[in-house]
Amino acid sequence: MSEDFLQVMAHASRERVEQAQREVPLAKLLEQAQQLPLPPALNLSAQGFDVIAELKIRSPAAGKLGAADENVGARVQHYARAGAAAVSVLTEPSRFDGSLEHLQVATQALSSTGVPAMRKDFLVDPYQVLEARVAGAGGVLVILRMLHLDEINALLDQAKHLGLFVLIEAFDERDIERAHAIVDARFATRPKIPTPLPNQDHLLVGINCRDLVTLKVVPGRLEQLAHLLPTHAPRVAESGVATAEDARRIASVGYDLALVGSALMTGNDPAAIVQSMLAAGRAVRRAPLARQG
Repeated sequence: MSEDFLQVMAHASRERVEQAQREVPLAKLLEQAQQLPLPPALNLSAQGFDVIAELKIRSPAAGKLGAADENVGARVQHYARAGAAAVSVLTEPSRFDGSLEHLQVATQALSSTGVPAMRKDFLVDPYQVLEARVAGAGGVLVILRMLHLDEINALLDQAKHLGLFVLIEAFDERDIERAHAIVDARFATRPKIPTPLPNQDHLLVGINCRDLVTLKVVPGRLEQLAHLLPTHAPRVAESGVATAEDARRIASVGYDLALVGSALMTGNDPAAIVQSMLAAGRAVRRAPLARQG
């Protein structure tokens, strides 16, 4: 993957928006969204470490991860019951074999658990945030590297209006600088009273530690960049987290969540993997308190 790849994905995403708007005009989609109940809230654990478990049928780096007849509903329920704070659902069709239908099935399956689903895609237009909401999502991913600031703010504004949490994704120091400016501006205008929508003020900042050219995980990048991230927004380690030891490692340098996909899709017991990661990460967070006591 390269920055050119991100631009190819952005171009394809814009084409999908144009096609979708021909089928369902913006006004109709907005009307559908307004008729829905509030989205599920993102509830992070007081124990200091959480997992966002991912449904990802294919990866450009690793190839096919899920079965063609993947039981989306059953998988995401396993994630939720294991303790995942949220479920990330790939909806990009050309490189990840994802779809909005997967998101719809996932949100329906999760409805009894109270765990929100997050649309993970190469979003470029507020219309796609509306699509996510209509499909039942409680959150969306926004990739900083791919967008201009006005485009980022349009996505964030739409998400806030709909009560969705947002994971903003960075790759390097330059992206983190942009994340600081965005998060600082949003927190500066945060109202003093609780907001009426469940996720309206939830901004998460993540580091994707894959190399943008080779697609391979860069060892040590999560640790190298952790101290640069904003401290007043939950910090998410994306990619490169596959074991309980990985969870312990990233929790020890300050990450509040891990987004885990490939390890869960290929593991024999994804629920056990989630549980072991949660235990390892939370043990690290409890250790300072034990020393203080």
